Amino acid sequence: MDKTKRYSEQLKHLKDESLYRTMHVIESAQGSHITIDGKEYVLFASNSYLDLCNNEYVKEKTETALHTYGTGSGGSRLTTGTTALHSELEGRLASFKKREDAIVFNTGYMANVGVIGSLTAKGDVIFSDELNHASIIDGCRLSKAEVVKYRHNDMEDLEEKLKLHKGKNGLIVSDGVFSMDGDIVNLPKLVRLANEYGMLSMIDEAHATGVLGANGYGTEEYYGMEGVTDIVMGTLSKAVGSEGGFVCADGTIVNYLRNKARSFIFSTALSPVTIASAIAGLECITADRVAALRNNVQYFCDRLHAEGFDVQSDSAIIPVIVGDEQKALAISAKLMEHGYYISAIRYPTVKKNSARLRITLMSSHTKEEMDGLAGLIGRYCK
Repeated sequence: MDKTKRYSEQLKHLKDESLYRTMHVIESAQGSHITIDGKEYVLFASNSYLDLCNNEYVKEKTETALHTYGTGSGGSRLTTGTTALHSELEGRLASFKKREDAIVFNTGYMANVGVIGSLTAKGDVIFSDELNHASIIDGCRLSKAEVVKYRHNDMEDLEEKLKLHKGKNGLIVSDGVFSMDGDIVNLPKLVRLANEYGMLSMIDEAHATGVLGANGYGTEEYYGMEGVTDIVMGTLSKAVGSEGGFVCADGTIVNYLRNKARSFIFSTALSPVTIASAIAGLECITADRVAALRNNVQYFCDRLHAEGFDVQSDSAIIPVIVGDEQKALAISAKLMEHGYYISAIRYPTVKKNSARLRITLMSSHTKEEMDGLAGLIGRYCK
């Protein structure tokens, strides 16, 4: 009996459909330039929006923590895993997001799974945007609440579905910046509806922290309405340049999560070294860096306009829709031949036949690099 036959058949099907995934092994630090197989590429596919993964100040602070605390945490946060650095980071995150308290999880995925699963129960209702990240979707699946999807960023559809569940407790959850399209949640209306119908409001700030707002505080600063969302979740692995996830909220919710969120309670704490890099990365999120990123996004959108593409982004994510999965892979390979690394995003990350090049800008990209990429996209994507 071949116990793995069905898996090999499924892998063959993925290859036939141009949906098989492979990994490129990067031999250098994550930055605007990387090395693969000894060749240098300009990286336009990273979520390290402020290019802090290899920042000298961050590395110095991380090295100091290594010599002080060693390499591992040795236990979960509720046993032996909490160091002074963990407490410091949570205080800084709470201040950064204008909240009473914060809690750090090992990943953004674990944050969403832990929060959604612990704050909702049988009889509750979760309202989730249809284009929310997989971690939100899985958190909804693992909860015992009823899950209602609403049309993407459609607040009228959300309200119609809220009316059908009037009087129930629950949660409205949405990405702040949607990771594959780069558009931004309609936060003013989402919060208004949550308050009107007695629901908790929650946004995932993974791609908004360090990107949106004059100071990089995120979606709330972008709209000029800081402190209004009940739960603000985010990651330390993107603009901050480190690893981990976090949740900021009032003290009651955060303390509840410390006692109830299984992905927090039963995970070994992040290494103090990782925590130190996150603290230093937060310190490096300045108005100047955010402005440099914003200027690069606008410049690149203008260059794509000149190439005949109707694109605009208020985040750092610019999708160029190709459609066919095989064609998207072929274009990505062509760009690599020219020294540009851009991922081809395919199903199930996006809907079938909506494959795309997901271009992400860094604050450190140069105009010459953006000019070169825009020209190649104009050549291969039309």
